Amino acid sequence: MSRIRAAYWDPDGDRHGGLPTYWWRGAPAGYATRRQLRAAGLCPGRQPIAAQILWAGVGGTRTAYLYRLDLARPKRTATPAQRRAIRTALRARRTCPTCREIRGYYIPRSLGECLTCHDRSTR
Repeated sequence: MSRIRAAYWDPDGDRHGGLPTYWWRGAPAGYATRRQLRAAGLCPGRQPIAAQILWAGVGGTRTAYLYRLDLARPKRTATPAQRRAIRTALRARRTCPTCREIRGYYIPRSLGECLTCHDRSTR
């Protein structure tokens, strides 16, 4: 075991804040980060942090928290009404208040209207 790995090896949590600590890619099976849970269609589900990974990164020591897979819950999905509301809100961002046309881009808030209407008004 290298010195760097040995510095981050603390499976009992005696040296690093009471959390079991492992080195990069050294965590045992049964743990996952938030991103790994999300990729598997899961979320932590209000469980506490179970362990951590430490590694030497840019600017100092980096940390990634681990959660137990057996306590993870399925990721919540949006309801049809929520999806409809999101679709309506995004469509409103593409609708020009001046000409009422739906554009293929979001209307810049700094201009307050589509680029075509803005060009016409600045001439």
